Amino acid sequence: MGVFLLKRFATFLATLAVASVLVFAVLELLPGNAAEVILGDTATPESLASLQAKLGLDRPPLQRYTDWVGGLLQGRTAQSISYDTPTAELIAERMRVTLPLAVLSMALTVVLALALGIYAASHHNRLGDVGVMAASQVGIAIPNFWFAILLILLFAVKLQWVSAGGFPGWTEDDGGGVWEGLQALILPSIALALVQAAILARVTRSAVLEVMREDFVRTARAKGLTRRQALWRHVLRNAMIPVLTVMGLQFANLITGTIVVENVFVLPGVGRLIFQAISNRDLVVVRDVVMLLACVVVVVNFVVDVLYALIDPRLRGS
Repeated sequence: MGVFLLKRFATFLATLAVASVLVFAVLELLPGNAAEVILGDTATPESLASLQAKLGLDRPPLQRYTDWVGGLLQGRTAQSISYDTPTAELIAERMRVTLPLAVLSMALTVVLALALGIYAASHHNRLGDVGVMAASQVGIAIPNFWFAILLILLFAVKLQWVSAGGFPGWTEDDGGGVWEGLQALILPSIALALVQAAILARVTRSAVLEVMREDFVRTARAKGLTRRQALWRHVLRNAMIPVLTVMGLQFANLITGTIVVENVFVLPGVGRLIFQAISNRDLVVVRDVVMLLACVVVVVNFVVDVLYALIDPRLRGS
């Protein structure tokens, strides 16, 4: 187990290092000047020189890269051009919305997908299975931003049960509270969870059906276990490997892919932050947000690898 974790951790660090090099290269070393991109064609030489000095563009690329990575490792980030605030503070403030939204969406995804996938597999080739597969196909086909607009029209405009957008905050000092914050995230989380639940339900059904055809399941049934007992005691644990893979990718995707939905619901999250940074040509914020999102994907994959080892003892032995 220790060797397995050590190998995975080494891969985790190497992937992060490669990701940092790629992010830096794409945003700072490609043809063109970041200061010219930010200020535009009408900028004066004096203003260009001033911004280049502020961004550190007057230093060698290797030094800029090591300063940037060293600052991230120490928890120190550069000042945003458009907000005049350290990017770490901006990202931390926006993660207070994006992270709960992703967790709530993932919880809805897992509950719906596992329930529907297991139900469809246990009713294979029957009406329930066909219905779940048809519904999941519709869910995959519907873009989440279009579904978000439908939710706003129904629950915010027609029924007026919740607000159409905005975020009141998590505390009374912000003008809201925990319950008010959760209410503001209900519709966005449903919009994000719909497509992910449809995909995960199909993967769960396929994985469960594949394991149910294995010899050890037939042996368990021959020993007197009912179909339900064999499903819950033996099938699900062995079917969770591919399901966990998709779940890890989906959670990373929920954090990195909230740009459109956060803009539809006017949520002050990381997705809206990077959209505004791109609009303002604030490449300092774009660089740090992209690196954060890459780090989230790598960390989630590392956690999934560890869960593999906990679920399947064969991986620990290998």
